[in-house]
Amino acid sequence: MRRAEKEIIDRQEQEAVIREAQVCHVALADGDQPYVVAMNFGYADGCIYLHSATAGRKLDILRRNNRVCCAFDVGHDLVRADSACSWGMRFRSVIAFGRATLLEGQEEKEAGLRVIMGQYGEGEFNFPAEATAKTAVIRVGIEEMTGKKTG
Repeated sequence: MRRAEKEIIDRQEQEAVIREAQVCHVALADGDQPYVVAMNFGYADGCIYLHSATAGRKLDILRRNNRVCCAFDVGHDLVRADSACSWGMRFRSVIAFGRATLLEGQEEKEAGLRVIMGQYGEGEFNFPAEATAKTAVIRVGIEEMTGKKTG
């Protein structure tokens, strides 16, 4: 990162941004065409968990190229100034790079779905087999992560 004073290098601080985030922007490469989609997610043990329908563009891309980039940002605050060129934004962000794996079987899918549900609330959740059969659960193993804070 060009401005080292803005870099978040502490893994716990990076993970705090991920845990605070409500949405994950998932970037995929469809040949030479970038594809980004906002998704609900969960985070545990160095992995990001996502869910999806069992068919569609996202899964088609992942089956051809499992490399993924996920972006998270929190703490947005507009900074106003007298000069337009001095306006800015306070925020914290994390970019994570990794490889996606489609989880198989009821047990694996339930474990991933529990991580996702835990991102947004607490409680005991049931995942009927007929529902999980229609759900793709994706685990992204993080290989590299970087963060940035401004303001």
